[in-house]
Amino acid sequence: MRGIETSVIRIRRQIFTEVARLAYEGGDYSRIEELPYKIIPGEIASYRESVFLERAIVGERLRLAIGLPLRKMTEHAPISAGIEESAVAERYYEPPLINIIKFACHSCPDKKVLVTDACQGCLAHPCKEVCPKDAVSIVNGRSVIDQDKCIKCGKCVKQCPYHAILKMERPCASVCGMDAIKSDEFGRADIDYDKCVSCGMCLVNCPFGAIADKGQIFQTIQAIKSDVPVYAAVAPAFVGQFGPKVTPDKLRAAFRELGFADVVEVAIGADLCTIEEAKDFLKEVPKEQPFMATSCCPAWSVMAKKLFPEFAPYISMALTPMVLTGRLIKKKHPECKVAFIGPCASKKLEASRKSIRSDVDFVLTFEEVMGMFEAKGVDLKKIEEQSELSEASGDGRGFAVSGGVANAVVDCIRELDPDREVKVANAEGLADCRKLLQMAKTGKYDGYLLEGMACPGGCVAGAGTLQPIAKSAAAVNINKKNAKKQCALSSAYKEQLESLEEK
Repeated sequence: MRGIETSVIRIRRQIFTEVARLAYEGGDYSRIEELPYKIIPGEIASYRESVFLERAIVGERLRLAIGLPLRKMTEHAPISAGIEESAVAERYYEPPLINIIKFACHSCPDKKVLVTDACQGCLAHPCKEVCPKDAVSIVNGRSVIDQDKCIKCGKCVKQCPYHAILKMERPCASVCGMDAIKSDEFGRADIDYDKCVSCGMCLVNCPFGAIADKGQIFQTIQAIKSDVPVYAAVAPAFVGQFGPKVTPDKLRAAFRELGFADVVEVAIGADLCTIEEAKDFLKEVPKEQPFMATSCCPAWSVMAKKLFPEFAPYISMALTPMVLTGRLIKKKHPECKVAFIGPCASKKLEASRKSIRSDVDFVLTFEEVMGMFEAKGVDLKKIEEQSELSEASGDGRGFAVSGGVANAVVDCIRELDPDREVKVANAEGLADCRKLLQMAKTGKYDGYLLEGMACPGGCVAGAGTLQPIAKSAAAVNINKKNAKKQCALSSAYKEQLESLEEK
């Protein structure tokens, strides 16, 4: 579904807009009770069996967008319960970050192999011949699958010459590289939070809009309305996200319309991260450890530590670009607040760590920020150009696409040690990332630099993006080429890194 503007996406974005409008306007926040009727007007259901169910789901999504927990289905509580306490100019949400609205879940089958009406009852019956469990039988000339015997191996699916056999799987579970989604006692999706790394792939692949993460739009706007300056730290994947008219040289003006004091490229932090990881690799591999894994993607690094704890020491200790940029901003403006603006759901989880809370105050996705633009009535097509964002190198901007982190580190290593050959292996999507580490366990990648990204395609495919993945990747590559021809090892970057290391 990625890249298609479905009704699920339209409702989600309208919710972000209404939450932002509520925060900007202030006043009596209990009027949130009216918003489900504004978002789902009329008395006839458009998407589900009942307009009341549609509004109830919107009510829960509104609460999550504000950072409030889901209401208990067994108890009465207004949508606005707890909203006054959340109207604060600081981080506000309690775990879990990713939530399933149970009564919005369709109770999709976990896995099921079905014979459709397209079955032609052919003479060969290859489906029956390849089944290792004799689960396929022929009834009145057509194939029938015994679900009690079927092990969902998919061999019959591959062999049917008419593609008449389908393998159905719960969409959210199929994209979960951590196998963290199972069924509860009612057949509804349920998340095992001991496994979940908050990559967000489930929430953008649920066709029923039953999964949502908590947001900080409400709290960010409260901070903007206060006397404390709020700086936007914008991830490298921003290019083209807000439409082709919002070029990098218009971004600063656009964000100032929202009330931000200024905009800083997180690609600067990516350059600083590049230096750290290049130095770590040269120092540690292969003398002290067999390989080194990048640390920029929090979902990837958390996955590695959960499933391969023995590899934890091999993951780079370098701070992520988000944290380095936040720390740099706060060193220059000690009294400010920092809002990271990016494509990623797991960055919200990263920013909630005790060691990072002082560096990054808020995390918003591109989708959530677009809601702020809509709420403020900012016409992005009419934004005038101001000073262009030009502080970062091309390699730093390339962090947004798969392979970009490793490419930047390799370029830096070549500057530090021209004779050093660096082998690289990378994976995108947590399922493939797991395979990468399983191969590393066998020794296949000894001496390598490993890059993992939780989202297929890299950060441009994050759960909070606005544009199709391929289109975003192309825009990032153009922006990378337009960057100043500078290396991450330039004196300016080294001085910044040294000043941050003093903290």
